[in-house]
Amino acid sequence: MRISVPAAVERLRSGGLVAMPTETVYGLAADALCEPAVHAIFAAKGRPADHPLILHVADADAARAHTHWDPRGDGLIDLWPGPLTLVLPRRGVPDVVTGGHDTVAVRVPDHPVALALLRGVGPLAAPSANRFGRVSPTRAEHVEAEFPEIPVVDGGACAVGLESTILALIGPVPRLLRPGAVTLEVLMERLGPVDVGGDIAAPGTLPSHYAPRGRVLLVPAGTPGAHLPTLPPEEYARGLYDALRACDDAGVDPIVCALAPPVGIGVAVNDRLRRAANR
Repeated sequence: MRISVPAAVERLRSGGLVAMPTETVYGLAADALCEPAVHAIFAAKGRPADHPLILHVADADAARAHTHWDPRGDGLIDLWPGPLTLVLPRRGVPDVVTGGHDTVAVRVPDHPVALALLRGVGPLAAPSANRFGRVSPTRAEHVEAEFPEIPVVDGGACAVGLESTILALIGPVPRLLRPGAVTLEVLMERLGPVDVGGDIAAPGTLPSHYAPRGRVLLVPAGTPGAHLPTLPPEEYARGLYDALRACDDAGVDPIVCALAPPVGIGVAVNDRLRRAANR
């Protein structure tokens, strides 16, 4: 079921769930300050209660209002709206959003529909609009196939196609927790040294995630005959989840995927492929 932005605002204000487009993937959104609505996200997705959600906000001022802001974030503000999530100490954010952790993952999405909803409702908790651990949706029809009972605002195909970069600013050295379209190289240009990985709680960082029903087999970039052949990294990122869903629809098993060249967003493509294959 597809609905308009005004209808989605009304539904969110009344404690309902709405699937919304962003530049990365479609999110399953609820009013972040309405705890029953956020609990409904976890129930719909089958998501563990201790796995935190991303808090989507309309602008940097709203991000500051819901975090104990780190001055290092000032050098990244011009990347918002955009596919960058910052993990910071939380302020005034319900436990249900953060999975009970003392930090919150926050970002400003770069999509006119998402921004319109945020301005009409306020902060939204919005993980990807799919069953937990499965392939993220990048089109409205993907959401409808997964959650026919949840209304979706159709914003077209997602421009990036992969979830946001997640960067933690809670220790002496910034830490990249999940690669995305904002690359490690860009972050290091702004911040200096950046560590990679670690055990900080953040969305979408479990070893097994983003998985289709079919088994995923990985082969080197350029291997002929792969179901998902190597493409230019940005094109591969935009089409990855659509292609995995198409393979599932066709009953392909195993799904043979060529790794991307490990440059730019290709690093994030390979991260998602490895998590999808790890089950």
